[in-house]
Amino acid sequence: MSATLVAKNLAAGHGDRVLFSGLDLVVAPGDVIGLVGVNGAGKSTLLRLLAGLGAPEEGSLRLSPADATVGYLPQEPDRQAESVRDFLARRTGVTAAQAALDEATQALVEGAPGADDAYATGLERWLALGGADLDERAEEAAVALGLGVGLDQDMRSLSGGQAARAGLASLLLSRYDVFLLDEPTNDLDLDGLERLEKFVSELRAGTVVVSHDREFLTRTVTTVLELDLAQRSVAVYGGGYAAYLEERATARRHAREEYEEFADTKAGLEARARMQRGWMDKGVRNAMRKAPDHDKIARKARSEGSEKQAAKARQTERMIERLDVVEEPRKEWELRMEIAPAPRSGAVVATLRAATVRRGGFVLGPVDLQIDWADRVAITGANGSGKSTLLGALLGRLALDEGDAALGPGVQVGEVDQARELFRGEEPLLDAFRAPAPELDPAAIRTLLAKFGLKADHVMRPAATLSPGERTRAALALLQARGVNLLVLDEPTNHLDLAAIEQLESALASYTGTLLLVTHDRRMLDAVHTTRRIEVAEGLVRER
Repeated sequence: MSATLVAKNLAAGHGDRVLFSGLDLVVAPGDVIGLVGVNGAGKSTLLRLLAGLGAPEEGSLRLSPADATVGYLPQEPDRQAESVRDFLARRTGVTAAQAALDEATQALVEGAPGADDAYATGLERWLALGGADLDERAEEAAVALGLGVGLDQDMRSLSGGQAARAGLASLLLSRYDVFLLDEPTNDLDLDGLERLEKFVSELRAGTVVVSHDREFLTRTVTTVLELDLAQRSVAVYGGGYAAYLEERATARRHAREEYEEFADTKAGLEARARMQRGWMDKGVRNAMRKAPDHDKIARKARSEGSEKQAAKARQTERMIERLDVVEEPRKEWELRMEIAPAPRSGAVVATLRAATVRRGGFVLGPVDLQIDWADRVAITGANGSGKSTLLGALLGRLALDEGDAALGPGVQVGEVDQARELFRGEEPLLDAFRAPAPELDPAAIRTLLAKFGLKADHVMRPAATLSPGERTRAALALLQARGVNLLVLDEPTNHLDLAAIEQLESALASYTGTLLLVTHDRRMLDAVHTTRRIEVAEGLVRER
């Protein structure tokens, strides 16, 4: 069915901290609204409110018709003790609809009052969500996406690439009336991104999507809703993502120009008022000087002149009071990222010779590969093709079943792994960070993390409680904490906001060491200078 979701005057925050207020939004059929803002601006919070998973501090939500279905797909799909089949049923809403239908069927059997209507409503909802043919469609989707596992396999046993495909399948199989998607592009390969773009572009349902994939936003969204944390404002821009970037730049320039014009006008009037007061004071002092009686006329003239200056000063001050005050645009917090260099390594950085790695039924290799000093290598390939396995073999992290691997002399590795495993434990962030950087004292670590937007309330929290974006920032901060001459980045843009991605690209431009970059971010592949491209396909490695 066609459905419209309307939010009026929404407000939300964390404790005393306001995330947004006065937010109005209409999600109509066919709309694709891109929700953007820095990490911590409240994007995920807003999606959860729109999904009815929390209550706003102010404002209201209205869904028309009231029985329409709203599908919320969170940023990190939870891997529960369930089969892939059950995962797909749960994420598509069919599991909940089936439970409601079973309850209505039991009530109908028992002859409960109103059971006929409840059953009819439950059946209609189950059918609308695709419950009747979900199993058949799920099998087709698994084959089309190359899931590579049976639908009865436990979700917890899936690799990262397989879990990403399962998450995409759950989205492609969904038949909600309104879609709320939180970072659906994370972990998807190029084929998955193209499928997702096609799905979102062809949806008749209204959609709100959070994504930091600039190419995906450019190709899909029709409207942009920006949560500006620095200005504490909410703005809606029509015309797509490219138009939003242009309009935002123009709006910010005009805001700065209006403030500077106001500040210049006010400063000029204040200077005039000070000068007029100075002239008045000087006239009064002159009038008060002792003088002969026959000089009364001159004293009176000087006094009257002072009163005129005082009147002019009061008039100028009233002009200042009547000025329309323009608040100075708040300066946005901006990540300033650098990658700390280490002395150069030897000419040969890493090698694999006839290397083979077996992991379950997957085989990488045999691989013959040499990475030399200052190589800047982009590693591409579909999810599950073996990219992360290749990195593990090159770094000596994975034992080879056959062949040889070696790191060259003087190699200092700095790595942002795909899972951000270093910051997933129960120890405080401060301790997790200090383990690989023991030479830094706690005060230095706190200062460095603060530069990456991780403040006092973050450093003593268990690392596992950080958001995905916060864990990524901590991993990037570690690159600035110690010298690096071999930089390994495995999907570094996942969960990073747009400004941070641009800062990372800027830091990579000035980095002079060896780089191994795995990413499906098409804009990053274009923006970052590379000297070699290596493609991994079904466990085989070839130079492009």
